[in-house]
Amino acid sequence: MTLSRRHMLQAGCAALSSTVLPQVFAAERRFEPQVEGWRTFEVTTTVNVADIKGATRLWLPVPDLATDFQVSLGSSWTGNATKARLVSDASQGARMFYVEFAAEVAAPTVSLTSTVQTRNRAVDWARKSVVHEDPALLKANLAATELLPIDGVVLETAKKATHGAHSDVDKVRAIYQWVVDSAYREPKTRGCGVGDIKTLLESGNLGGKCADLNALFVGLCRSVGVPARDIYGIRVAPSAFGYKELGGNSASLKGAQHCRAEVFLNQYGWVAMDPADVLKVMRQETPDWIKDKTNPVAAPVNKALFGGWEGNWVGWNTAHDLKLPHYSRPGTLPFLMYPQGENAAGRFDELAPDSFRYTISAKEITA
Repeated sequence: MTLSRRHMLQAGCAALSSTVLPQVFAAERRFEPQVEGWRTFEVTTTVNVADIKGATRLWLPVPDLATDFQVSLGSSWTGNATKARLVSDASQGARMFYVEFAAEVAAPTVSLTSTVQTRNRAVDWARKSVVHEDPALLKANLAATELLPIDGVVLETAKKATHGAHSDVDKVRAIYQWVVDSAYREPKTRGCGVGDIKTLLESGNLGGKCADLNALFVGLCRSVGVPARDIYGIRVAPSAFGYKELGGNSASLKGAQHCRAEVFLNQYGWVAMDPADVLKVMRQETPDWIKDKTNPVAAPVNKALFGGWEGNWVGWNTAHDLKLPHYSRPGTLPFLMYPQGENAAGRFDELAPDSFRYTISAKEITA
């Protein structure tokens, strides 16, 4: 079975009057992440392989970022694997945990625990300085990928969105708000979406999830000369601000994977962005779909996620178009955000953890 790109990742308030509702929410909702101390999490992925047909191979994401908002402290594992080691994608160097079970292993199981420190992000737009970055890294984050072209309809859309904007900050702000205004969260999208932005724009149907919506933002930024990248990761704890859609249940992180974005701005360095989460709050935070970003529930999120995010999330990597080491079939992954696996019968469905039988949980270390 080949790695097909599309196959892989394809009322209490009702009684309130319209004049009372905004006042109630305005008094209750706040979202203002500030750069504070570090938090430490142990993130554990456990796989119990049920479909045993020949040798089994697994690839598990690990935290692979060393930044001013995340530090990885190492990983350890237990299980009955025949082979187990950290490996890297040959083209981009994204690290992952590779596990192999010989055909005679009766009940393949592995548990991987990664320890990572995170903290909030919030850019201070009033403080400017010259920030240097590796030119090769910036060039790579201006390039097209298989699902993020930077010409054609992508470039045309970006030019329209940024009409009248001159600085990179103005361009990014215009694209961010264009995505919030033009796209929408589609809860029926499987997983986190695929990130095929050309198809999104050509179809005129801009509904999707984080890997679609933040990829759209990244591709538009790249097309007008602003380095940008997706960061693929997972929510590991509830939001400190009470937004249920912006946090994860630490005991069971099923479906908690989340893609975020960054842009590089010469006077600020890498800056956090997440228009996809604005759209998630607008669609799912309240019983009714919020259509106005100035709504008191959505407005603080829309403001804060342009330049910041909350440190209850762990980033795995920033890689596109990966080739899994030792993978037996042709093709690439658009990104590595979920556990991957295969045996003699074919690849496992990473979006079906109940049949693939993996769980992810997190524990915050406070002492």
